[in-house]
Amino acid sequence: MRRAGVWVCVAVAVVIGALVTVRGASAQEAWVQIEAQPSLRAAEERVRAYSDVFPDVAGFMMDTGWYAIALGPFPPEEAERQLRLLRGERMIPADSYLADTSRFRQQFWPVGAMAAPEEFPATDMPQSALPEAIAPPVVLPEPGLPESVLPETALPEPALPETVPEVAAPVLPEPEPEETLQQARASEAALSLDERKLLQTALQWQGFYNAAIDGAFGAGTRASMEAWQAAMAQDQTGVLTSRQRARLIADYRADLAALGLETVTDAEAGIELILPTALVEFSRYEPPFVQYTEKDGSGVQVILISQQGDAATLAGLYELLQTLEAIPLEGPRSLGRAAFTIEGTSAARQSYGQAELRGGLIKGFIVTWTPAQAERMPRVLEAMKASFRGLGERALDASLGVPSTESGAALMAGLEVRRPKLARSGFYIDAGGTVVTTAEAVQGCSRITLDGGPEARVAFVDAAAGVAVLVPAQRLAPPAVAEFRSAPLRAGAEVAVAGFAYADVLQSPVMTFGTLAEAQGLNGEPGLARLALSALPGDGGGPLVDASGAVAGMLLPRKQTDGRVLPADVSFALNGGVLATLLAENGFTPAPSTGTGAMAAEDLTVHSLKMTVLVGCWE
Repeated sequence: MRRAGVWVCVAVAVVIGALVTVRGASAQEAWVQIEAQPSLRAAEERVRAYSDVFPDVAGFMMDTGWYAIALGPFPPEEAERQLRLLRGERMIPADSYLADTSRFRQQFWPVGAMAAPEEFPATDMPQSALPEAIAPPVVLPEPGLPESVLPETALPEPALPETVPEVAAPVLPEPEPEETLQQARASEAALSLDERKLLQTALQWQGFYNAAIDGAFGAGTRASMEAWQAAMAQDQTGVLTSRQRARLIADYRADLAALGLETVTDAEAGIELILPTALVEFSRYEPPFVQYTEKDGSGVQVILISQQGDAATLAGLYELLQTLEAIPLEGPRSLGRAAFTIEGTSAARQSYGQAELRGGLIKGFIVTWTPAQAERMPRVLEAMKASFRGLGERALDASLGVPSTESGAALMAGLEVRRPKLARSGFYIDAGGTVVTTAEAVQGCSRITLDGGPEARVAFVDAAAGVAVLVPAQRLAPPAVAEFRSAPLRAGAEVAVAGFAYADVLQSPVMTFGTLAEAQGLNGEPGLARLALSALPGDGGGPLVDASGAVAGMLLPRKQTDGRVLPADVSFALNGGVLATLLAENGFTPAPSTGTGAMAAEDLTVHSLKMTVLVGCWE
């Protein structure tokens, strides 16, 4: 009885399926059918694309087994007008037609629009489509059992009809024949200039065309049409038929609708450009930036740049932007007197930025995206670059929103400043930019930078002495070079350390003053000097100078041993004579000091800070 119940359910389902027709389809409603797809998945993909362009698109299963995509419903006269209008504007395929709604069955789009079976009149379905009877199932013997052991309660074998009626293949509507090459040329000749430009734009959008959008179909346009036809598995004639043109334009418009590409004008910033409004949304003003954050987890961010300035301001902005975590280090960069571009590529993110100086105003934009948008964003970027323009003679008001600080610690929401894993001090020892620093500053670094910009390599490390020497990748011109003191200091002498006490938080080094407590370590180490001076970790590697500005040693990192905690004003430095000897043994020639007498505190500070450099260790 369980099996019989299953067959009754199947029978009811078949009858219900046969009764379902289009909701409300009547002589007072008409639909414009624009496509038919053989599978539900393909139909859903196409109808989703059309829904971004047309608000009245719907999808229906047909009695042929195919899936129709249609616009409507309209009154019959309006449907005919819409068909002529949309085909004339090339917004729907040229083979679109007024649908025969008697072939429509369940509605699968919009989602949730499928009608319940009782809402449809059974009389809408021809009686011949209803099954006359449902035969009981055939009970097959289990494998390996003879027929004689079948249970007596098994259902009797049903009587089969003498002849099995053949199931007729579904009758599909014959599509309109494709145009011949001569017909395609004739229909193409009737296009207006704007329509020809639109075709070039669509070809460019899909990556087949990279020349001027001028409406002239020369060799470049013909080659792009051939490439598009090849990609669509069509005959490569170099002349698109009406149907091919309609498909190309429909795909282009569907892409634009999916990305929400719109021309956005920001009067406050004086900027106009195309933005993917489906991927980003306005967040806030943070002069000199206008922030657009990602929308619905798109992974795309856009920042507009608008400020007053000159060539120096432009150069400063160029350097500042490259410290942002969102702009990868790898990629081409270009800085001129009146413009710059920055491109960045990494496994996690891609970015592009540009800015231009004109009439005392700097305007530009930055866009970043994740690999999920790698296929679409290059085309979006080209649209943004082509449409960008500055408006008026004003820049973003510095008092609008939340001004950014010069430190760059939190320039933009979601765009953190790139930070090294460790930052210490160092100082220049020759005119080529060679730097001495502490060995701690170069341990486990995949990349080492000087002052956050030029990269450097490790020339040698002496772990026992705690010294490392760095050579810049490109020759530098330091503002000042260290000169080493030849005579040892006496206890009680005034000394100072120049260093980046707060690591990379501050953009400039600071001076910390103290005295030489003893010309040896706590355990009598002759190569060390104990200082009465309160230093911070970032000072490590900085030059220890005497009152004349000569280098008397290098500050070493504080080390706590045997559980002892030293007072805050106890620091240690490597003796200058030991350091000079170590450098000479490794091929470097430290310059001896020529200064005499004590310098004024202000002059000593300026002199010492010029030779000091920030050493950044990056993962």
